[in-house]
Amino acid sequence: MFFATGLSYAGFYFCRKPFYIAKSTLEEVYHWDAATLGWIGTGYLVAYACGQFLAGWSGNRWGPRVLLLTGMGVSIACNVAFGLSNSWQTFAAFMVVNGLAQATGWSNNVGTMGRWFRRNELGTIMGFWGIHYQAGGVLSNALAAFLLDLYGVQWSFFGGSLVLFAIWTFFVFNQRNRPEDVGLAPIVSAEEADAHANADGSDRWPTQVFLNVLLVGVFYFFIKFIRYSLWSWAPYMLDRDFGMDADDAGYLSTVFDVAGIFGVIVCGWMSDRVGKRARTALIWILFMALSCGLLFVLGSSSLVFFGISLGLIGFTLMGPDALMTGAGAIEVGSAKKAVLAVGIINGMGSIGSVAQELVMGSLLKSGGPNAVFGTLLASGILSGLALGVLVYRESHGIGVAGHE
Repeated sequence: MFFATGLSYAGFYFCRKPFYIAKSTLEEVYHWDAATLGWIGTGYLVAYACGQFLAGWSGNRWGPRVLLLTGMGVSIACNVAFGLSNSWQTFAAFMVVNGLAQATGWSNNVGTMGRWFRRNELGTIMGFWGIHYQAGGVLSNALAAFLLDLYGVQWSFFGGSLVLFAIWTFFVFNQRNRPEDVGLAPIVSAEEADAHANADGSDRWPTQVFLNVLLVGVFYFFIKFIRYSLWSWAPYMLDRDFGMDADDAGYLSTVFDVAGIFGVIVCGWMSDRVGKRARTALIWILFMALSCGLLFVLGSSSLVFFGISLGLIGFTLMGPDALMTGAGAIEVGSAKKAVLAVGIINGMGSIGSVAQELVMGSLLKSGGPNAVFGTLLASGILSGLALGVLVYRESHGIGVAGHE
C-alpha cells in the first residue's frame, strides 16, 4: 500500500511537469508567447482546483481506488495528445481535462494512507511516503529535460505517459482502499476514524472543525502560490534572465524538489516527536519566509543565490506542505473523512496555483524578477499568519477532538 499509493502520486508528476519544462521551447517552436502559456497553465490549474473539491467528495463517497485508476488513465491519454498537438487551443483543451484527472491524485492517495496507518506514526510514515512524490518531481523534471534535449518537445510528453502507464499497471494489483478489503482487521478504530462526530451522531463536521479545515486551506492557498510559481516560472526565468539553455534550466530547477525530499522527511519526523503538527509546520514556515526574503534581496542579481534560495525554499516549504495536507489534514478532519478534508484543503490551495499563473505571468511581462520575488515573500508571511491562527485555536482546544 505504501508503494502503490506513493508511486501513484509520483507518477502523476510525469504527466504534469513536462509542460513547465517545455514552456520556453513551446514559445520558440510554436510561437506561443508568455501570456498564451500563462492562459494554458491557468486552464489546467482552474480545472485542477475545481477537480480537487469534486475528487474529495467523490472519493469519500465511492472510495479512492476507482478515482485514482480513472485519473491516471485519463492523464496518460492527455499527455499523448500534448505531444501530437501544435495548436494552442487544442493543447489548452486537453490541459483542462488533464487538470481534472490530476486532481484525483493527492486526496485519494492520502485518504487511503489514513486508513492503513495509525495516528501516532502518520507524521514519520507520511514523511517517508513523501519521498515518492518528491522524487517524482525531480525525476519527471529530469526526464522531461533529457527527452526535450535529445528528441524534442513531443517526447517530453510521451516519455511521461509511458512512466505513468507502468505505475498504473502496478497500482491495479497492489492498491486497496482499506485493510478490510483484503480480509484484515481495521487499523483505525471506528471512534478514531470519526473523532469529530457531532453529539447528535450526525455525519457533519462541527462548525469549529470545519473552520480549522478552512484555515489549513487558507495556509495552503499561499503555499501552493509559492510552489507553483517556482515550478511554473523558475525554468522560464533561468532561460530568459540568466541565459541558460532550456534543458539546463530544467535540470537546475530540480534543486527545489531535491531539497524538498529531505524537508518532508525531517519535518514529518519532528511532528511525531513534538506531537503538534501545526506548531511544527509553523516553525518551518517562518524559515521559509526568510528564504523567500533571501531570494528577494539577492536572487535577481546572482545565479548562485537564485539556486541557493530555490533549494532553501524547497526544503522549508515542502515539509509543512506534505505535513498539513497529509497527516495534519487527517487529524483536523478525522480519518473517516480524510479524503474530503484533503480535497477541500488541496482545492483551496489549488486556487492559489491558479492565482500565481495569472499574477506571475503579468509580473514577468511588465516587471522584473524583484516584483515576482517580493510577491513570493508576501505569500510566505501570509501563509504563516493563517497557520498561526490555527495553532492558537488548537492550543485552546477549539475544533479539536475531545473539546467543545
